[in-house]
Amino acid sequence: MKKIPFRKILPALFIVFILMQFYRIDKTNPPVVKANDFLLNENAPAPIASMIKNACYDCHSHETAYPWYTNVMPFSYWIKGHITHGREKLNFSTWTEYSPKKKSHKLEECAEVVRETRMPMTTYLIPHPEARISKEERETLAKWFESVQK
Repeated sequence: MKKIPFRKILPALFIVFILMQFYRIDKTNPPVVKANDFLLNENAPAPIASMIKNACYDCHSHETAYPWYTNVMPFSYWIKGHITHGREKLNFSTWTEYSPKKKSHKLEECAEVVRETRMPMTTYLIPHPEARISKEERETLAKWFESVQK
């Protein structure tokens, strides 16, 4: 089997990368119905609401702000996948559509993933420093989620 030289592979990869840029992700968010919003329905205090908006809403609501790097393939597909999965797991924009039992379970999960530093994800925190939550803020947020759950 003949070995293909790297200098022939590199131009082909470059061409593939350029062609990928013509396939864009859909960046339209579903309509936001404020009456269904989690923060409004659960009367979140301003500091809590700010933490949740900054750390959670880009992936877990219909209020996603797509940054410039979502114009670069293949990163955009990766990010869109995270957003789609995040909204499937928990969508703060459709909070009122959840049953009381499901809301309770979602709040329990929120407290758990925040306390265990699983959310927000490290890959999200790198380009979004405003989403960083200190250990004390994490505990405050987790306790608030638990207080709403009851």
